[in-house]
Amino acid sequence: MESIKCLIIGSGPAGYTAAIYAGRANLNPVLYTGMQMGGQLTQTTIVENFPGYPEGVDANQMMGELQEQAKRFGTDIRFGVITKVDFSKRPYILITDNGDELEAETIIIATGASAKYLGLDDEKKYNGQGVSACATCDGFFYRKKTVAVVGGGDTACEEATYLAQLCEKVYMIVRKPFLRASDIMKKRVEGNPKIEILYEHNAVGLYGENGVEGAHLVKRMGEHDEERYDLPIDGFFLAIGHKPNTDVFRDWLELDETGYIKTQGDSPRTNIPGVFAAGDCADPHYRQAIVAAGSGCKAALEAERYLQSLT
Repeated sequence: MESIKCLIIGSGPAGYTAAIYAGRANLNPVLYTGMQMGGQLTQTTIVENFPGYPEGVDANQMMGELQEQAKRFGTDIRFGVITKVDFSKRPYILITDNGDELEAETIIIATGASAKYLGLDDEKKYNGQGVSACATCDGFFYRKKTVAVVGGGDTACEEATYLAQLCEKVYMIVRKPFLRASDIMKKRVEGNPKIEILYEHNAVGLYGENGVEGAHLVKRMGEHDEERYDLPIDGFFLAIGHKPNTDVFRDWLELDETGYIKTQGDSPRTNIPGVFAAGDCADPHYRQAIVAAGSGCKAALEAERYLQSLT
């Protein structure tokens, strides 16, 4: 069995930043990338809101540079997935998808969260070409254009309100005849002249030659007065929630009702000593690369202090 001082799970901004700090602290970090090397960010195209890139940067390029920086400080980066853990006693035991057994003194979990999609083939077809799950990340590209937001909860209302500051017109595609959002968010979107709410609507497809040019909609699907029509739009934003990638830790860590890892106060500490959480897997609120990177820094600093406390 291989013994590891600091094991990092995940290769997004949180994981790589944790690796940079852990490497500089001589913790000899080992990082398992997960299935999606580079994390959620690699699903977008240009990143314009990460400090240090005044002209924006290709998302894959940025994550590649973070990876190289982590390597520079001695991080052992391995492509693989952690499939089972045992946090009952130190050192903690983890098993990879190849069946390798690892024991780790400290663990930084940075497995991220996955945006929920409708499951349409067109969502994959136009990913990065008009389909997005992050208005804050990509809204800038749709200034003075027409977009649609799918969802009827607080997140969808927040995304629609944000986009209305940039876009000419924002449609909200809401499956139910009402918004699930809080009263204050309902009033905000209902009172915004740029936002039009399409109740009892389902998006069943997208169309366009070189990117999204419109959505195929169905009003009152399955009812006697069902109506199908096409809605011209330039961007299609999903706001139906995220699923944190934390199932493998469910038996050991305290999670909230959605599955996000609970941390202690504003620290990355979990309920298990020496196990820390960073990035979107522990952040249901912000879900931004810069916030994830900062939390990865905090997790590595805490891991270093924890190891020092044992000596």
